Amino acid sequence: MKLFLVLGVINGFLAVALGAFGAHGLEGRISEKALGTWEKAVNYQMFHTMALLVTGLVINKIQTGGVMWAGWLFFIGIVLFSGSLYIYSTTGIKTFAMITPLGGVAFLLGWVLLGYAVVKYL
Repeated sequence: MKLFLVLGVINGFLAVALGAFGAHGLEGRISEKALGTWEKAVNYQMFHTMALLVTGLVINKIQTGGVMWAGWLFFIGIVLFSGSLYIYSTTGIKTFAMITPLGGVAFLLGWVLLGYAVVKYL
């Protein structure tokens, strides 16, 4: 589905831009621990950007609801996991860190659904 390819491209761009911002714009402005949290958010965003791109390609071969849900779960995971870590690392508000595991669960479910579809249909 073209939508997941577009979401992948947008998130890839954002991951690179946010990674550069963290390395050059946040260094010295937030703690080393917070900078490490920012980097983790960037890494997980980029990993799951690749998952979005793969989903966008696989969905053309496997047209099941599971693959579609996997793509949405990857996107939701990026928003919840990486988004909450970006906000937490720059504000220190712990409430945002409590959202992060929900994004992690979304990632896990996305991988399960994508894996199931690949094993069953390819």
